[in-house]
Amino acid sequence: MNNIDAWVWWLVGAAALGIPLVVTAMPEFGMFAVGAVAAAAVAGFGFGVVVQVLTFVVVSVALIAVVRPIAARHGKQRPELATGVDALKGKQAVVLERVDGAGGRIKLAGEIWSARALDADHVYEAGEQVDVVDIEGATAVVM
Repeated sequence: MNNIDAWVWWLVGAAALGIPLVVTAMPEFGMFAVGAVAAAAVAGFGFGVVVQVLTFVVVSVALIAVVRPIAARHGKQRPELATGVDALKGKQAVVLERVDGAGGRIKLAGEIWSARALDADHVYEAGEQVDVVDIEGATAVVM
């Protein structure tokens, strides 16, 4: 097998590694595919099989060692921008109708919401400021 054939086989290997990357969504296959492309480049420059395999191994391992921890760190981060009902938690609201453990009404973010007190024994009268601690369905839980 001559050098031209070697680089072609490495590219075929890279394409073959790309298939499970797409099917399984495991990024490691993509890193192996990049290692195979690097080995194809080395083969194209005329280096021997040992150098090609070493290039494949070194590039693949380096990518896994560097990229995986970065990806894991980004995967664990929570989004900085809260949206939907999550954005309402922690906001202040004004009591429109008496709020107790059974229910009531508040004005939250310019809208009228049904609400109930977090502490069932506590009562909030109209005009008081309350803090939204949770949203359960269409009801704000306040304190």
